[in-house]
Amino acid sequence: MLAVADAGPLHYLVLADAIDLLSRLFTAVLVPQIVRDEISRAGTPALVRDWIADPPPWLQIVPTPSLETLPFPKLDIGERAALALAMSQQADVVLMDDRRGVAVARANGLVSIGTLGLLDQAAARRLIDFAAVAARLTATNFRYPPDLLDVLLARHQEENPGDG
Repeated sequence: MLAVADAGPLHYLVLADAIDLLSRLFTAVLVPQIVRDEISRAGTPALVRDWIADPPPWLQIVPTPSLETLPFPKLDIGERAALALAMSQQADVVLMDDRRGVAVARANGLVSIGTLGLLDQAAARRLIDFAAVAARLTATNFRYPPDLLDVLLARHQEENPGDG
């Protein structure tokens, strides 16, 4: 499966020490250059900047589509580039947390999965202990609907009562 990633899921999976899940869930992950640039900025945590400075082989940084032709003007440039790349590459999924971006993706026929959705899928495949990774994620500045996290924690505790 081919995925295109926006900055959010990459940023938070690195901080939660779960970034390698992407290589286990997808055959390749494409990132527009402008998204790479976003997570390389000085305000980004050093751990994330160091990771993107030396990306793993399964992560492919690709040129940003022409800014003049990027659709979806109400989204930020990284989300616009990720959506345009996903559409042009016929990606199986776009990895994005921004609610407006997710809505635009789905309205344009794209499958969109956010950070919590990725962790949910990984836990369902028994690739992670959901509670442990969720604890690391929530220790960051990641914003999430608490009710959703509660549902996911309960689901994975039910499915794996010996975990977390």
